[in-house]
Amino acid sequence: MRQIVIRTLRQAGYDWDVREAADGAQALEAVRADEPDVVLSDWNMPEMTGIDLLRRLRAEGYETPFGFVTSEGSPEMRELAEQAGALFLIAKPFTAESFREVIEPVLA
Repeated sequence: MRQIVIRTLRQAGYDWDVREAADGAQALEAVRADEPDVVLSDWNMPEMTGIDLLRRLRAEGYETPFGFVTSEGSPEMRELAEQAGALFLIAKPFTAESFREVIEPVLA
């Protein structure tokens, strides 16, 4: 999934320096060590879910732009994500264009 997201970002024109984390706990440590410009997270991850990661980051004072890229996208998930401070939720199947549509306003 991470490789598909990276490839789609590249196709969308984002040639970012991408750092990966295998699970939510690693992602939390990575953000603490060197806060990125944006976090793209799966919802379902081992060790710590994406929503728990987002809540933890916000509780620790991180305001890093945060979005979900996930296989699910129910209205309930979207509402939870928004309430926790996520700027977007991209559900599969996604395209380079769908990435641009949600990321461009975040970068503006």
